[in-house]
Amino acid sequence: MYQQYDPNDIQQTKSIAWLSYLGILFLIPMFVYKDSPYTKFHVNQGIVFLIFDVAGGIVLSILSAILIFVPIAGWILASLLSFAFWIFALVLCVMGIINAATGKAKPLPLIGKITIYK
Repeated sequence: MYQQYDPNDIQQTKSIAWLSYLGILFLIPMFVYKDSPYTKFHVNQGIVFLIFDVAGGIVLSILSAILIFVPIAGWILASLLSFAFWIFALVLCVMGIINAATGKAKPLPLIGKITIYK
């Protein structure tokens, strides 16, 4: 199950909390509602997601650079890995936005238990 927060806090902040999942825009809810536990939860999730997204992009770039030396199969494998990663990242982003906008504090799969911002 996921954490419960004050319904008044959720109602007041969910209109901006969803921005946490759109890259650097996590700064908006972070500063606008800096004392809101609900917003802090989603800002943390957004920061973790951003790090996951950037790190995944870097790893994929390195892998693609290596796989380019394998004719045809390397290019296909690199393309499939990139496609799978970006689809997964898009799904995580949409899940986070929906959770934040609907007042849920549900951690993202795989990366949601990591805490960076309290």
